Amino acid sequence: MEKLPKIALPLVFVAIVVIVIIFKSTITIGSGEAGVLYRTFDDGVVTDKPPLGEGFHFVAPWNEVFVYEVRQQELFEKMKVLSSNGLEIKIDASAWFQPDFNDLGKLHQEKGEDYINRVLLPAIRSAARSVVGRYTPEQLYSSKRDAIQQEIFTETQKIVGDQYIQLNEILVRDVTLPPTIKEAIERKLRQEQESLEYEFRLTKATKEAQRQKIDAEGKAVANKILSESLTDKVLKEKGIQATIELSKSNNSKVIVIGSGDEGMPIILGNN
Repeated sequence: MEKLPKIALPLVFVAIVVIVIIFKSTITIGSGEAGVLYRTFDDGVVTDKPPLGEGFHFVAPWNEVFVYEVRQQELFEKMKVLSSNGLEIKIDASAWFQPDFNDLGKLHQEKGEDYINRVLLPAIRSAARSVVGRYTPEQLYSSKRDAIQQEIFTETQKIVGDQYIQLNEILVRDVTLPPTIKEAIERKLRQEQESLEYEFRLTKATKEAQRQKIDAEGKAVANKILSESLTDKVLKEKGIQATIELSKSNNSKVIVIGSGDEGMPIILGNN
């Protein structure tokens, strides 16, 4: 019985060591994450195999795992850039990106865990300066926002395309011009709009005048044709037809044939 404590202590120590080793030899990769394995007594960062995926993994206690988020992420950035005429423009932009899963080991080995600040952010700033410098403030303010957004994406993609970063989208959320430039552009746009509105009213009035002229000319031609077609014989014939129709009516009347001007009938009613 007295020997039990002497035997138990080493067993407890061994058990503790085993538990510590097991604890140090396991890692759980969370959802949307991946792990880069670093082999201390081998070739260091593992780049020839896919990274550790989500779930529970056994890892030798002398090795290390660096965990990266591999789902899509968003990077916000406020930048000051110069337009084509040298004016300072403020741009609010964001980038949708994620590390290349299959090359995560190379990203860790060559760029490190701070790859966003080392690679992606400088690339976006450089692309924005290059693209915005091609346009005037007026173009940036009005019609070219979609164009510069696509161009910044294309320029950034060229830079990070071989840096093990997958760039999904660049969004230009706001373009801020100097107040005086903005006011001048808005004033010019209002004047252009008023000019277009005036031209529209003028064109409409001209077309309405042309329509009325054509309508009047058409009526004049119609009246001329009608006037030329109403001869004495035609009028007499119309009068006779009207007399015949009236004679069929039940109303009391006296019709004197040939007693009117130029031989037209005279109709005498009961009044």
